[in-house]
Amino acid sequence: MVNLPALAPTDIASGFHALSDPLRLQVLDLLRSQELCVCELCEQLGVTQSKLSFHLKTLKEAGLVRSRQEGRWIYYTLNLSVFIVLEQYLAEYRRFSTILPARSCRDASYS
Repeated sequence: MVNLPALAPTDIASGFHALSDPLRLQVLDLLRSQELCVCELCEQLGVTQSKLSFHLKTLKEAGLVRSRQEGRWIYYTLNLSVFIVLEQYLAEYRRFSTILPARSCRDASYS
């Protein structure tokens, strides 16, 4: 098993925020099979570079994608380690299959 870095709650929220947009999900789907440059992503998604740049920035800030520059082109690829950390975060909820019912507020003593 690989030791993965723990993410802060703000990083977890940033990751899920980045996953909350349909266009960003399409970008991630395209990057599942190979690294792509911005021009290829724009062409396959049918969007302008300015619109795509905004979404790529969000994905990159969340750590879901990495970029590298080659000449004047920027190539993007998935950062799978962050996906694994987000998956592990969600898996923790599966561990709690039985959730205890709340105690009655009448039974609690508040000062």
